[in-house]
Amino acid sequence: MSVDETEAIDAFERLGLTSYEAKVFIALHQLGSGTARDVDRVADVPRSQVYSVAESLEERGLLEVQQSSPIRYRPVSLEEAERTLQNRFEQERERAFAYVDEVKQDSTGEETQEDIWTVRGRDRVDDRVLDLLSRADDRIVFGTRLPEFITEPLERALETQAAEGVSVLVVSRDETIRAQFDDLEGVAVDSPPKSRTGDQRSGRIIIIDDDTILLSVVDDDGCETAIWSAGSLFASVLVQLIEASEEVHDPSSG
Repeated sequence: MSVDETEAIDAFERLGLTSYEAKVFIALHQLGSGTARDVDRVADVPRSQVYSVAESLEERGLLEVQQSSPIRYRPVSLEEAERTLQNRFEQERERAFAYVDEVKQDSTGEETQEDIWTVRGRDRVDDRVLDLLSRADDRIVFGTRLPEFITEPLERALETQAAEGVSVLVVSRDETIRAQFDDLEGVAVDSPPKSRTGDQRSGRIIIIDDDTILLSVVDDDGCETAIWSAGSLFASVLVQLIEASEEVHDPSSG
C-alpha cells in the first residue's frame, strides 16, 4: 500500500494527533533522533512550535526527551507507537459508547411504542431481519419471492428458532425457495395467493409473534427499502390486516 506524507498526516489526525504532532513524529522517524533545529529543517513546523509539540508527543508516550544542550528528541518505535495509539483509541471508544449506552438506558422508559422505522440497503435490511428473528417468542412468518434473500445466516436463524419451539412458516411462490426450506426441520412452507403472482416490487415480509412486522420493496436498480415496527399498535393492526387478506396462513392456527 503506497501512502504519501499528506495521507499519512491526515490518518494521524484521524487518530487524534494534530497536524504538527504528526509532522514532528514523522520527521523524527526520518532523522532517528534530533533537535528542534533538525526537525525544523526536515518538517514544515516552525522551530518555535517544535518544543511544545514535542512536549505534547512526550505526554502521549510517542517520543523520549534527552535533557542535553540542545535538547534532543527520539521517537518510540513504530510498534510501541501503534500500541499506544490503539490503546488510546480503545479507551476513547469505551468512554464514548459507555456514555451513549447510559443515555440510551435512561431514555428507554420514555420511548414511544408507535415507532415506524425505515431501513435502506440490502445489508442493513439483512441485519434488521436477523435482529427481529432473534426476538421471536411464539411464531415467525417469513416471505419472499427472491432467492437472493435466502442467506445462510437467515436459514440458521430460522432453524434455530424452530428448534427452540417457535412456529416458523416460510411463504414463497418460488419453488426452489420452498424446496430449500422443506429440508429444515420444524419449518413449514406455503405458497402465497395466486393473486400475488404479478408482483414485481415486493422484497420480503417478516411477521414476529403478533406485534412485529417488516415489509420491504425493491426498486428498478435492485436497492431494497424496508419499513419495520416492533411492539406497536401499528404493527399489530397491520399483521391482522395481512392475515385477514390471506396473504399468509399460520399453520399452527390449523
